Amino acid sequence: MPKAEVVLLQRLFSMFPNGLPGAALLLLRLVAGAMLTTDGVIALRASPGLPTLVTQSMAVGAGVLLALGLWTPVAGVLVALVELRFAFLGTAQMRADILLAVMGAALAALGPGVRSIDALLYGRKRFEIHDQ
Repeated sequence: MPKAEVVLLQRLFSMFPNGLPGAALLLLRLVAGAMLTTDGVIALRASPGLPTLVTQSMAVGAGVLLALGLWTPVAGVLVALVELRFAFLGTAQMRADILLAVMGAALAALGPGVRSIDALLYGRKRFEIHDQ
């Protein structure tokens, strides 16, 4: 992976918190990812129209990315956009759509936490130098 790409993505996160804040981000990611994935799969099975197919597939994909903590800023923004689209269409679950949009925006801003693939790939590295 080129060095510039790692630095660019690392700048998207202020930090990768550990401890209780990291656990809270993990919980937030898992709940949002599970809700997006299950809602998306149920909607895809119910109505196979092309607009529904595209937006629900994006929601499922973003939900999986959020649950894994991979490309979290991109997935969070995608979740916010897709869920706001559903909210403006006036679906029956508008409150859930707004909640998921806010969760996606919050995860895009806060980052994934230390328990994520993003932290493994782009997190801060620690080097220990030992005297010989």
